[in-house]
Amino acid sequence: MDKTTNAAPEHEGTAQNNTDDLSYEQKHRPSSDFKTREEYLEHELQSMSPKRWRPNLPFKDYRFEIEDTIPAMAATIGKIVMVGAIAATFAAPLGLGDGFVLENVRYELLIVSVFIVLFSGFLLPTANLAGTHGPLIPLIPIVVAAGGHPMAFGLLIGAFGLILAISKGGSRLANLTSKGVCGGLLLYLGFVGTISQVKKLLAWGESIDMSHIPFVVIICTILLYALLEHWRKRWLAVPLSCLLGGSIAFAMGAPFDFVTTPGLPNLNPMYWWGEDTGWMLGMPNLENFMVVLPFAILAVAMWSPDFLGHQVFQKISYPERTEKVQMNIDDTMSTASIRQVFGSLLGGSNFTSSWGTYLIPAAIAKRPIPAGALLTALFCVIAAIWGYPMDLAIWQPVLCVALIVGVFIPLLEAGMEMTREGKTTQSAAIVVFASTLVNPAFGWSLTMLLDNLGLIGCKERSAKLSKMNRWIIPGVMFIVLTTVMAAVGMLPGIPALISDFRH
Repeated sequence: MDKTTNAAPEHEGTAQNNTDDLSYEQKHRPSSDFKTREEYLEHELQSMSPKRWRPNLPFKDYRFEIEDTIPAMAATIGKIVMVGAIAATFAAPLGLGDGFVLENVRYELLIVSVFIVLFSGFLLPTANLAGTHGPLIPLIPIVVAAGGHPMAFGLLIGAFGLILAISKGGSRLANLTSKGVCGGLLLYLGFVGTISQVKKLLAWGESIDMSHIPFVVIICTILLYALLEHWRKRWLAVPLSCLLGGSIAFAMGAPFDFVTTPGLPNLNPMYWWGEDTGWMLGMPNLENFMVVLPFAILAVAMWSPDFLGHQVFQKISYPERTEKVQMNIDDTMSTASIRQVFGSLLGGSNFTSSWGTYLIPAAIAKRPIPAGALLTALFCVIAAIWGYPMDLAIWQPVLCVALIVGVFIPLLEAGMEMTREGKTTQSAAIVVFASTLVNPAFGWSLTMLLDNLGLIGCKERSAKLSKMNRWIIPGVMFIVLTTVMAAVGMLPGIPALISDFRH
């Protein structure tokens, strides 16, 4: 009797090991073998074995599914909007017109497509796509006023990012961040993002003297999202909400026209970095690099909470035994840094970070990174060359509902999921409090320090940490971040320590 009891687990363990040794092609089963679509998608996640810095080929190492189109669509919309925001923020103080912004956005869409295919689709399928650093946008006017050069800024961000990736600093900081801190960060980002998009949609309604349209669009979007949640089809929220929001707004008389015609941007880097063409700035000098140095340090320091939030959301959404296909923070930092360096050299305006408008919808749809990444590259190329999709992507009824249901509401849900148990609510509340005071990077670094010291959150967790992990690393991170923020004038009520950054 005892032999039988002991033999079963050993046999099961051996069978599990044998299964792990099989390739994706051997473990793949057709969707018809499963009772539900969700079971099939979860099996696909558990079957993949991505290879780092070696070729990962479609149909051999992963497959394309209809669900991959959803994150690809959301990512393309997000990319057009975010790069447009960065280009426009730079263009205004430099005296560059709308033509520059449009052409540079098209250029960036083509640049990012190459790196998506090379890294996330081929060589590093656990690296999330290199997106746009949204929290950096408010700093850009200060950078320009201080005499900062966009190429110098981008090259330093890429260099510091590579240093953090090679030293595995990103993953170490992620491991030192408790569930309470992660959950609070997700709650803050989701709440602030949702409010901002609702306000933008309401402001758009007032600007066209049709304030009733945003109200109808938002109510219908809420009802649609609730129904999709009930039917367990939440992965369809982005396309259906965009279709619903756009259709309702147009049917109710909201103005819309396609104005961006097909075409290609100038693909010559020398054009973009000429004295009287492109940026009209020429090449950067040593002084330009010195001016942007603190901003570049801050930009890379702000990566960790951004990357961490995306990875945590993916972990919550994926089933068990999917660690191999989950986003790797250090690999994502490596690819983002390399993409930043080459993008800046070529003349693009993008400052990169983890691509949230891709990974969050992909996690909801229970899809791994690579297949949807290739579709994102394809959609970006189509949008850049065709032009008309760019007009649709930035129309407020489409844009706002896509970001709300595709990114910010899921972040809220994930944050609440992470703060349901234990003493996580203390840390979560402090993150929200501190992030509201300054920004999420400040809130994350301060709360991580307090949490690891055992002043808040789980005391047992703190007691198990080494001295290095309890206060040295979190303390250094907090001091560096706070010092740089104080230097460039980001702390409320405190003038910039380096006065040149305000003139």
